Amino acid sequence: MEDSPHRPVLLAEVLEYLNCRPGRVYADGTVGSGGHARAILEQSSPTGKLIGLDWDEQAIGRAEENLAVFGERVELHKGDFKDMKTVLEALSLVGVDGILLDLGVSTEQLEDRERGLSFRWDAPLDMRMSLDTKITARGLLRELSVPKMSDIFHEYGEERWARRIAKAIGRRRQRKPLRTTRELVEVIEESVPARRGRIHPATRVFQALRIAVNDELNNLKTFLGQSAGLLLPGGRLCVISFHSLEDRIVKEHFRQWAKAAERESPRFRILTRKPVVPSYEEVVRNPKARSAKLRAVEKVLEGTSKGGGDGRSDL
Repeated sequence: MEDSPHRPVLLAEVLEYLNCRPGRVYADGTVGSGGHARAILEQSSPTGKLIGLDWDEQAIGRAEENLAVFGERVELHKGDFKDMKTVLEALSLVGVDGILLDLGVSTEQLEDRERGLSFRWDAPLDMRMSLDTKITARGLLRELSVPKMSDIFHEYGEERWARRIAKAIGRRRQRKPLRTTRELVEVIEESVPARRGRIHPATRVFQALRIAVNDELNNLKTFLGQSAGLLLPGGRLCVISFHSLEDRIVKEHFRQWAKAAERESPRFRILTRKPVVPSYEEVVRNPKARSAKLRAVEKVLEGTSKGGGDGRSDL
């Protein structure tokens, strides 16, 4: 187990690109334990406000405790970030000045053995981020056809040996369903060539199953499809991704917004020509930040003062 709690990744860079200021409203769609949220509230002191969402019940509990000092300046909601529009409408907000998504899995989630997100120890094959999710990894491995499993491992995990692993799981479940992470790791290790390099052979399959169980890529696409309309003029969206599939989706959406902005209003300006990555010093302090990539975009509406007062309400 890790000795330290989850560290917010690219914290200084997030604060810079969100341009946090007093009197503005920000939304953290993956509030987790509140690491980024705390810094945003401190940077926008004394009157900035934050709306935090997370679909992990335990994360919301931690955030409530860690952010209690900010009182009415913070409001937390249990829910997926793709439901942000509904949450803002319920608060009579037509938009916010900044939105953050950190798509990484927290240390607390990885170390929760009941979730089965890590292959470092034996645990149930669950992998749900929220108990409201009906599908589990065990269910997928029991019910999916071998070709469908292979597709998921290849598409979501970019696993070279996807077909071989899927066939091995198919043979194994004929004798006995896979129930634990250790059983899955054994099948994977028996299916692929001897381990080489620092990446464990189960890494990509576990990633693929987690994405499939939680429908992560579709949730991201749904959010991005509505997020442009959630930003006030001058508002900024920052997204931290941790693998190429997420980053590709974010990059393409931002490019589409910027291209459309050449012909119509509102306009969008990409703030990060290339993804911002952690410094060497940050990776040394927090190796889990190694694969993080930050992209940011700004909504610019001609004739409107940056960060104007329209759309805000008393939370």
